[in-house]
Amino acid sequence: MGKLTVRALRAVLAVVLAGTVFVQATMVWALVTGEEEGSLPLTPMRVIVILGMVSAQVALVCVGRLTAMVRRGTVFSHAAFRYVDGVIGAIVAAALLWFAVTAVNAPGQREDPGVTVIMGGIGLAILGVALIVLVLRMLLVQAVARDGEAARMRAELDEVI
Repeated sequence: MGKLTVRALRAVLAVVLAGTVFVQATMVWALVTGEEEGSLPLTPMRVIVILGMVSAQVALVCVGRLTAMVRRGTVFSHAAFRYVDGVIGAIVAAALLWFAVTAVNAPGQREDPGVTVIMGGIGLAILGVALIVLVLRMLLVQAVARDGEAARMRAELDEVI
């Protein structure tokens, strides 16, 4: 990975992280002031948004750590699994929170239940992303195993030579 790519990714991660912190602060402030206007129950939605920002922050930090590992050339190690698992967990948490948003929103959609069905489909798509990352984790497992095997074979070859 090139230096420019790593710097660009770190900049994007920093901006998104700052944005999530801003949204969290805004939602906490809204919870403290306790204003309830509109047809949706705002307190549960605000809590869900705060938790959603936490899941996004976990994913951002894990991606940042993985980026650092790629830059150092240590991504093909067992230490990377912790961060990949963190990303998977954050995506699953985001999907569950989206299902919670769908459930909170559903009573207001009695006249048009298609919106709730679409929102449920979006939740399934988010879970699909978690499955894709899980498949990528399995590829990382294979790469780590092959890297370890190659190192062992190199050591054996060095002994022979």
